[in-house]
Amino acid sequence: MRVLRHHLGPLLALLAALGCAAAAPAWAAGTSPGSSSGSSATGGSSAGTGSGATGGSKASAASQTSTASNARASQTTATTVARSGIATWYGPGLYGHKTACGQTLTPGLIGLANRTLPCGTLVKVSYDGRSRIVPVLDRGPYAGNGASWDLTAGAAGALEITETVRIATLVVGAAPNSPTLGAPAVTSGEAAFGGAQAG
Repeated sequence: MRVLRHHLGPLLALLAALGCAAAAPAWAAGTSPGSSSGSSATGGSSAGTGSGATGGSKASAASQTSTASNARASQTTATTVARSGIATWYGPGLYGHKTACGQTLTPGLIGLANRTLPCGTLVKVSYDGRSRIVPVLDRGPYAGNGASWDLTAGAAGALEITETVRIATLVVGAAPNSPTLGAPAVTSGEAAFGGAQAG
C-alpha cells in the first residue's frame, strides 16, 4: 500500500497537469477507505454527509430557512390556539358612561374589556358550547380576582354568562374603532318606528 501511495501522488499530479479529470480515492488524501468522516481540505464534508465545499453553505442556508419557517409556524400556532381565562362582566351602575374606546355603555352593547389588546380587536369568546365574536371596547378588568376579560352585560347575556366563569378566547381579527362599534344592530322595523320596538 505504501508503494502504491508513493507512486500515486506523482501520477495524479501528471494527470492534473494534462487536464484529465481523475477523481482521487478518498484514502489518497490521507484517510483510510473505511473512514466515513471524509472531510475535505477546504473544510466541507464529503458527499457522504450531504455537503461539500459549496454544498455546506447551501445546507446551512437551507437549515436557516427551515429554522425560520419553523419559527413562523410556531408563532402562527401560538396566535391561533385558543387560550382560556377568567372572565367577569359589568354594566349596571355604569350605563351612560363612555368606554375607554369611546362607545356609550348600554345594556345592549356587546363587547369586552382587556388591559392590553387594542380597541377594535375581535375576539371569539366561547363558553359552555356557545361562541360569539366580540370587539374590545374597554380597559379592564380591575376586580383583582385574576380575571383577564370583562364582558359587557350585552356580551354576557348573549353567552348566557351570569357569574365569573372561565372562557376560551381566540383573537380572530380587528375592526375599525368607532362610537357605534358593538352597538346592537337596528332592524328595519326598529328604524321605521325610530328605535327599539316594544316587546
